[in-house]
Amino acid sequence: MHTNCIVALSAESKGMVAKSLSEVLVRVASATQRASRVNPPRLVAVSKTKPLEMLLEAYEAGQRSFGENYVQEIIEKVPQMPNDVSWHFIGHLQSNKAKQIVNSVPNLFMVETVDTVKLANLLDKAVESAEWDRKLNVLVQVNTSGEESKFGVPPNEVVELCRHITQECGHLTLSGLMTIGMPDYTSKPENFQCLSKCRRQVAAELQLQEESLELSMGMSGDFESAIEMGSTNIRVGSTIFGARDYSNK
Repeated sequence: MHTNCIVALSAESKGMVAKSLSEVLVRVASATQRASRVNPPRLVAVSKTKPLEMLLEAYEAGQRSFGENYVQEIIEKVPQMPNDVSWHFIGHLQSNKAKQIVNSVPNLFMVETVDTVKLANLLDKAVESAEWDRKLNVLVQVNTSGEESKFGVPPNEVVELCRHITQECGHLTLSGLMTIGMPDYTSKPENFQCLSKCRRQVAAELQLQEESLELSMGMSGDFESAIEMGSTNIRVGSTIFGARDYSNK
């Protein structure tokens, strides 16, 4: 019953994903222009719980960056998608899954949710053991809302974790910072401002160019304001693919 429902839904939505993706790209371009920015942010299509047909429709419409939240789901989808997809892992990554995701997703472009030294070390060792010919990009996840239910390091601990990655994890590239925002996955301007402030601090302390560090912030409900506040990486799911079905999770 559940499977038939998914097939029916994906058939019914044929063409809707491409249309929605196109509309999101127009909104991204408009927000980029309003912010007087030259380059738009990277758009990561968050495809968690979505059937393969929807991902392929987005791919055929030109989308290449996809984000997944569950290790098992990304492992199942990767072999069925073209090799030039850039996969982002954007969910909470348990330490015991670090090796599995590196070994199973050779085109894993970025893990956006590194929030402990332990996880950074395990990812570093996993990339070394897998003998990749490149480094794995990582973002440090920052808890900008102060909510205990959210993962991420507190703002006052961001610099030290970033320092550890740059100095001790030779197989990882510190690409920047990421935040989810509030418990309901919306964000307030203060969340975005907090992440920008953390980036300034990291750049100053580690003697990096601030612009070399990404800001991953903004989702379906707030990506336009995030762009206007400097986001370089937005994670948009339901606006492209429709509401999610968690009945299997």
